[in-house]
Amino acid sequence: MANKHSEIDAEQFKKLLKEKGLKVTNQRILVLQALTGSGDTHLTAEQIYELVRADFPDIGLATVYRTIQVLLELDLIDRVNFDDGIERYELARTKADGSKHHHHHMICLNCGKVFEFEQDMMEGLEEEIKIKTGFKVVDHEVKLYGYCTECGGNT
Repeated sequence: MANKHSEIDAEQFKKLLKEKGLKVTNQRILVLQALTGSGDTHLTAEQIYELVRADFPDIGLATVYRTIQVLLELDLIDRVNFDDGIERYELARTKADGSKHHHHHMICLNCGKVFEFEQDMMEGLEEEIKIKTGFKVVDHEVKLYGYCTECGGNT
């Protein structure tokens, strides 16, 4: 089973940056902390910027975008898109063995709320695909569209 989020603290992040030859900056740490503190909320770059700016008013939006790119390259966060043209970010999730865990999203077509579910039913399908076709799946994304209970999903 997966951990809720791959919680990385500031010290681990600093160590990782140094190992990769990258500078440790307050801005980078604050961006990661904004994402860590967001829980299951999927934040846009602009939302991250506003959160960080509350504690660090001098930060620029371009710095936030560059930091997001660094976090993506380090596999600490994932980019998600709910087909509304807006890119959002969340902490990457890992399994107990350190490998990446896939979680999926349910999107209400009426109110637009996004819900997550943890069960990864795709692993068996990926293995079957590999056996039958030789194609090795290395990543996938599942989005289910429907109606939440508030919008009539239980009728």
